[in-house]
Amino acid sequence: MESISSAQNPKIKLLLELQQKSAERRKHGLFVVEGRREVERCINNGYQVDTLFWCPEIFGEEEPVVDGARIFQVSADIYNKVAYRGGTEGVIAEVVAQQHTLDGLQLQKRPLVVVLESVEKPGNVGAILRSADASNVDAVIVCDPQCDLYNPNIIRASVGAFFNVPTVACTSEECIQWLKSHDIQILTAQLQDSNYYYETDMSRATAIVMGTESTGLTDKWRQAANAHIKIPMLGIGDSLNVSVSAAILMFEAVRQRQQSPRR
Repeated sequence: MESISSAQNPKIKLLLELQQKSAERRKHGLFVVEGRREVERCINNGYQVDTLFWCPEIFGEEEPVVDGARIFQVSADIYNKVAYRGGTEGVIAEVVAQQHTLDGLQLQKRPLVVVLESVEKPGNVGAILRSADASNVDAVIVCDPQCDLYNPNIIRASVGAFFNVPTVACTSEECIQWLKSHDIQILTAQLQDSNYYYETDMSRATAIVMGTESTGLTDKWRQAANAHIKIPMLGIGDSLNVSVSAAILMFEAVRQRQQSPRR
């Protein structure tokens, strides 16, 4: 194990670039995971840690052991300069990226899939992944993505759920074709020409499709849908945050499947 005593060290500079620039993440095939819990979940779900930065003043004096990883000890001063947030237990990892594909997804008998079309805010994607993990969703498919799936804000907002929920990026056309080929019904969340979500059967193989808060879904998804669903809005607003809407719809699918477990 080596010690790093300067924030100008090339390894620290690369760490910051990987945090801040998607082009650098693609170039090196690495992304950044911050925090003891997140790093543990990353490793437990089969990701390989390339480099680990460890601050004993925060983490504790017992050196972390990660198979195959290079480990560097850093001071609290350096750690606080590179950490995205406080309270991350003094450990940051550079992790080898994985490329999930539609054909590689392992589906349950009655799969439940969440599709996000061009959702822009990484924090919303991360929050949706957290709910997807809690509701045992088979996969989250991000169509025509507006942000890098390995953006640190996605991983942070998901509280490590990112590593437990297969997440695929593809085009809308590819996703629609794949859903239809697997006989997965497409339910689009939209206000127009819709039934309330609790009036729609989600006990069969289902994809819940969400669009951006500003513009909603494009016509290609509206036309591909088997049904359109909506959430009642009883106040002055006409929409919810996309991560909140997605959670409501995912757990409605869970409720229906618990009521008809053999269907």
